[in-house]
Amino acid sequence: MNVPLLDLVAQYRAIRDEVLPALQAVIESQQFVMGPPVVQLEAAVASLCRAPHAIACASGTDALLLALKALRLEPGDEVITTPFTFFATAGAIHNAGGTPVFVDVEPDTFNIDPAAVAAALTPRTRAIVPVHLYGQMAALERLLPLARARDVKIIEDAAQAIGARRKIDGQWRMAGELGWVTGFSFFPSKNLGAWGDGGMMVTADAAVAERLRKLRLHGGAKQYHHDEVGTNSRLDTVQAAVLLAKLPHLVSWSGRRREIAAYYTERLADLPTLQPPVVDPCNEPIFHQYTVRVERRDALQAYLKSKAIGTAIYYPVPLHLQHCFSHLGYQPGQLPQSERAATEVLSLPVYPELTRDQLDYVIDAIRGFYR
Repeated sequence: MNVPLLDLVAQYRAIRDEVLPALQAVIESQQFVMGPPVVQLEAAVASLCRAPHAIACASGTDALLLALKALRLEPGDEVITTPFTFFATAGAIHNAGGTPVFVDVEPDTFNIDPAAVAAALTPRTRAIVPVHLYGQMAALERLLPLARARDVKIIEDAAQAIGARRKIDGQWRMAGELGWVTGFSFFPSKNLGAWGDGGMMVTADAAVAERLRKLRLHGGAKQYHHDEVGTNSRLDTVQAAVLLAKLPHLVSWSGRRREIAAYYTERLADLPTLQPPVVDPCNEPIFHQYTVRVERRDALQAYLKSKAIGTAIYYPVPLHLQHCFSHLGYQPGQLPQSERAATEVLSLPVYPELTRDQLDYVIDAIRGFYR
């Protein structure tokens, strides 16, 4: 049996009759740049996130980069974030002119540790970028008071968390609802994935929304008139059409991922060599990844590969130890939870189209390895 880490072909087969007509409509309109589906998608994502404004852009990386550029960072300005995430989080901080300040993660959820954030705040701090890793929201209710007290901004990196929510003060709050700006990614492997790159920024701040719209269009709201130096970061109409066709399925897809995660957790719970994902009771995650901690991780991954089971390591080298950030002076052992996680985590297949036979095959293979 073959169980890939992700099977986008299976997803396509299930929604082909919805996506292909949407693409055909774009082709017939010949409006490939900023066509009507882009505006429609912005409205739909804003509604999903309970945010007044959504601004589409070319990628999840650009969603973070443009949000950070909106801060007008100056040399020496610091932005606190996690080292246990995809490179784009810290890369965007650097490319926007800021200095990444890495703090450790909580050992259970792998999300940024608010206590570590509090200890890292300085007069130079301009923003905090929590990552809702693997589709589970960070503890915003602990981060927002820190930000307000220092007059710094929260920029949510929700690239892996569209549709995730967290109960705060008795109310469900969506990823993207509370941050100053939130960045989403529509990379094909995401829970809501395009057929290429794509991103979205959401915000409740009308002024910053207007500025983000300009920044993605070379810094001007009117053609050939530029208020500042922006960039070209538009979402293609084709991608918007694909995403609009997929969006009605997002809730059921995320629900199916939670079902699969619960099945894995139940069937693997008695293995002392494996720790299933820990879900914060305040969260309803979307399980972009189902990531376990395991002993003899690399050997297990090789064994599963021999059984035609796809896995991935997200992420093998924490950002504070990446060569490109060596000038920041971080040393091994400085952020132990992130470094330990990098040696133990392994992500298993969790896409909605998985069959029970495939799930049992993965579970039996893991149990067999440790037997």
